[in-house]
Amino acid sequence: REVAVDYPQITYKEELVDAMAAHLVRAPQEHDVIVTTNMFGDIISDLAAELSGSLGLGASLNSGRDHAMAQAQHGSAPDIAGQGIANPSSLIGSTAMLFHWLGQKHNCPEFQTAAAQIDGALESVLSDPAKRTRDLGGPLGTEAFTDALITALGHD
Repeated sequence: REVAVDYPQITYKEELVDAMAAHLVRAPQEHDVIVTTNMFGDIISDLAAELSGSLGLGASLNSGRDHAMAQAQHGSAPDIAGQGIANPSSLIGSTAMLFHWLGQKHNCPEFQTAAAQIDGALESVLSDPAKRTRDLGGPLGTEAFTDALITALGHD
């Protein structure tokens, strides 16, 4: 309720977490913003990322009025560490979210531009099945995916 006051353009609705999870599975396109506690947010955000195709796609930003922290939603993924197969989209998308937050907080259009460029490059690369990582059914490892993303950033 406290957060909703600052965002009148976003429809406010309270839901129990189990009902929210069911609604998210049934109609994910109806949910653009979900505000919750860290405990429930961790569960709901993992579910939303998997619905999009992979936990490796879920960007994560923990933010308040004065501070923010971006992180890969999936954590450190120690089971695949050092194998070159991790999908870096989560961390890269989280960086874009942090740039967006910084741009709003400091009224800095350069951060907003950087966020939009990163988001556009991610969308461009992920829309091409030949440039997806293995968790999304593509052929690329971490380094090749990152190279494709850097190339896409250079075209903006």
